[in-house]
Formats: sequence, structure tokens, C-alpha cells
Amino acid sequence: MADSAELTRHLWDLAERHPTIRCLLDRWHAIDLPDARLSGSLIAQAHWNEVFGFDAHHGIDDADIVYFDGCDLSQETELAAERRIAALFADLPVRVDVKNQARVHLWYRAKFGYAIEPYRSIAGAIATFPTTSSAVGLRGGDGRDIIAPFGLADLLHPRVRANAAQITEAYFGKKAARWRRFWPDLEILPWTEARAPA
Repeated sequence: MADSAELTRHLWDLAERHPTIRCLLDRWHAIDLPDARLSGSLIAQAHWNEVFGFDAHHGIDDADIVYFDGCDLSQETELAAERRIAALFADLPVRVDVKNQARVHLWYRAKFGYAIEPYRSIAGAIATFPTTSSAVGLRGGDGRDIIAPFGLADLLHPRVRANAAQITEAYFGKKAARWRRFWPDLEILPWTEARAPA
């Protein structure tokens, strides 16, 4: 099994090869949001497309940019940030979705049917993302770094393992059905092998 440094090199190589990821990270300074990261669903799906021989944007709906601003929890500010960044990256072939992770608890119950505790940091938010392979956040520009609370092995295998920190089995099943349609050879582990909450 590859060591952590080798997996990290593989991930940055993937980011350089994928046109949308490279564009976002090369122009990261323009995003200008506190503790912002490109989150892992785009990264994982870009890798799946490489592994299974699909077009670079096959099955990819959007590019999720997450940030953490605990000083401004207003929906208006979040929407203004999303509009600004969507305009900056209007040349990309995917929609850009921007979410302030400090305010997720304000709308989560209405969308998913149960409440969550407020996140305390961007790393804490990423640690609850639905799968171990999507629980990854990249920052570009001069301060390039990776947040990967479960490591990179599942992402680069590629393997999908549920992260049961927050999602339900039903939600995971719905997402898995979509992934199977687009990436039929993807290894998707059953819910019984989900990563248990910390």
C-alpha cells in the first residue's frame, strides 16, 4: 500500500491533470473566502473518470467550494459569494456551488429531517461529508494544502465507503444508486462497512 506522501503526490497530480480542478486551484486567490476548500466529490469523480476511461466531466454535476465564516451566518452573504464566484468561473463546464459550513446547522433539519450541531471549523465539517473519499478538501494558491480526515486511500483506490458520522443508510443508498449508473465498475462498499462516527 502506498504511503501518505505518495498518495498526496498522486492527488496533486490528479488535480493538475483535470482541467476544472486545475483551473479552480490556479485561480484560488480570486475565491477570497475564509478557510475555503474545494471539496471532495468533484475530486473523487474526476479520479473515477480517469480510472474507468470516461470524459473528464462525465457524471460531474458541480464543483463544491466550502468555506467557514462564523462571523456572518446570513444566507444573503452566502448567496452573494456564490453569485460572485459563479461569475468568476463562468467559463467552467460545471456549476459552482458555494456553502458556508458555519451555517449548515441552520438549514440542515429542513432539508434532511434531523438537526445537527454547528460545525466548529472547516476540518470538522469535512469530517462529516458522506463518504471517506469525498471527505477531502483542497486549497490552491500559495497556501496549497489538503484536509483528509480519513486519508486518501479510499479516494485513490477508487473505493466508496460511507461515512456514518452524519448521513443515514437511506441517503447513502440513494447516492450509491446514482454512482452505479455513471460508474458501473466503481467499488461501493455496503453500509455495514461504513466508517463509524468518531
